[in-house]
Amino acid sequence: MPYFDAASGSPLHPVARQALLAALDEGWADPARLYREGRRARLLLDAAREAAAEAVGCRADELRFTGSGTQAVHSGVAGAAAGRRRVGGHLIVSAVEHSSVLHSAEAQEKEGGSVTRVSVDRTGRVDPAEFASHVRADTALACLQSANHEVGTVQPVAEVAGACREAGVPLLVDAAQSLAWGPVEGPWSLLTGSAHKWGGPAGVGLLAVRKGTRFAAQGPTDERGYGFENVPAVVAAAASLRAVRAEAVQEAARLRELTGRIRERVAGLVPDAEVVGDPERRLPGIVTFSCLYVDGETLLHELDRAGFSVSSGSSCTSSTLTPSHVLRAMGVLSEGNVRVSLPPGAAEEDVERFLAVLPGVVAGVREKLGAQTPVTAVRGGELLVDALGKRCPIPVIELAKVIGDVPVGGLVRVLSDDEAARLDIPAWCEMREQEYVGEEPADGGTAYLVRRSA
Repeated sequence: MPYFDAASGSPLHPVARQALLAALDEGWADPARLYREGRRARLLLDAAREAAAEAVGCRADELRFTGSGTQAVHSGVAGAAAGRRRVGGHLIVSAVEHSSVLHSAEAQEKEGGSVTRVSVDRTGRVDPAEFASHVRADTALACLQSANHEVGTVQPVAEVAGACREAGVPLLVDAAQSLAWGPVEGPWSLLTGSAHKWGGPAGVGLLAVRKGTRFAAQGPTDERGYGFENVPAVVAAAASLRAVRAEAVQEAARLRELTGRIRERVAGLVPDAEVVGDPERRLPGIVTFSCLYVDGETLLHELDRAGFSVSSGSSCTSSTLTPSHVLRAMGVLSEGNVRVSLPPGAAEEDVERFLAVLPGVVAGVREKLGAQTPVTAVRGGELLVDALGKRCPIPVIELAKVIGDVPVGGLVRVLSDDEAARLDIPAWCEMREQEYVGEEPADGGTAYLVRRSA
């Protein structure tokens, strides 16, 4: 069964498995002890730190291991903010950061700080000049991911880091998605990563804090403070990072061709589908698209039944009733969203089979979902569609069914209490070349106004 969700967690690399098994035999003792077994574990831990630091592009004494990538982010943001408390409590983040960064920013707000969330364009990329324009005299820290976890868009980290350096503001880079492909360029100050994103074991993160960065660790001040070091897991994480880097150039070219194939063919194979993310400045293995008139959760289940493990940023999933914050910030369609993230070694024949199966799966979901005849009324020359109490993607389906019933220039008012409609109706209008007029408060929800353009 093809696994196409490497952005969530990449399968354990064979080198990681070998290193883990070997380290279980050799690195089980407490590396803080002075007897032989402890010294052996310490040697393994130090060697792993050297290897990871080389891959990151920092000194070994600037890198510490944590219990997860999320813990690395939380520790990095809290430590940098505390270290620059005298400067102020202002943070800058992009609107598409990973939730671990956004939650850390929210925690700083609760403690009296302030946060500026920088917008992105429709591809999910920040403008370096706009990002830098938000730096203030009281800015303690800026955060920018190296590449987006949902759509694969690569951020202009080097330019932003340079601007932050000139302003005297440290930049924390969440590099979880990109470390497998190469080091992060530019004068960043802090960097985080997570081993399970590059084929290492889960439960190992890393935090690099470059010399000269004001940093006041909150809570435990070293790895020992988080508990007994998991030396075998750390060794496996460092070994797998080195291994994937050795394969990166060749594998990146191969995966980029495969995801490019998906990008090019989805729109032709699936009617009313939109491929999102930057078409050029993107990670090699990620491609994301959204399909109109499809329930995202049902689509993922049907793809799973067809033998494909994929992920979604759709609002129509069991875990959330609101659209992905990334898709919302980009202003793109969220319904029927599919993220394909190919792991190293993904087979060309599996990608071709996915493209062969996808159109039928989408068509089947659309047929099953359908929608009853929309509840409509004419008021003041407008066609009113009452979609209150109906969830994604029903409001958009009902809008699509009635848009032809009004003359060119006529208005359709869609009533909805589904949060996803705020994103999906404007996105539908852009896809179908209709005019989105705006939204107004309405009893029980929100009214979305659409003018028929053609």
